[in-house]
Amino acid sequence: MHRQRVPLLSTAGEKIGVTLSSNAIIFISLSVILSAVSFAIDRKKTLMGFKRGWKMFRNVLFPFLGILILVSVLLYFIPPDVISKYLGANSGVLGFAIAALVGSVTLIPGFISYPIAAGLIQHGASYAIVATFMTTLMMVGVVTLPLEIRYFGKTVAITRNVLNFVAAVIIGLVVGLVLSWVL
Repeated sequence: MHRQRVPLLSTAGEKIGVTLSSNAIIFISLSVILSAVSFAIDRKKTLMGFKRGWKMFRNVLFPFLGILILVSVLLYFIPPDVISKYLGANSGVLGFAIAALVGSVTLIPGFISYPIAAGLIQHGASYAIVATFMTTLMMVGVVTLPLEIRYFGKTVAITRNVLNFVAAVIIGLVVGLVLSWVL
């Protein structure tokens, strides 16, 4: 992926560089072009769509920032050697257990899990364990289990969560095996 330095101004007015991938530049450009076309076709619907999108963005922004701040603070206070010890390549079964359990009981939207995963990897966590964490985060819902039981029944809800928990650990192991061959 090609990266390009884009000059921006900080609040103090000096130039700062931000690295944007060419994919981001393409996506932003395409969004602007398509928004302009939509605006030319039907201003009212386009403005209504922007308003609706802004409301959705606003509803997601504060939980997103809150979780990112919390994770950043935790990563600041937890030394990388501790993360590496408990979630690194040599953590063994304990690392998988910690990742799977934390992912199962944590209720975090999927798009927030990627920055968290990147932070864990930068601090020494293994890809296999981070894959297990992210997979349980998406597929296992201990917090939402009562709601699932209400709608799907106890047997289906518990079976789904147990099978997904096992699948998440298997996915983490497969990611670890594949990346050990590749890297």
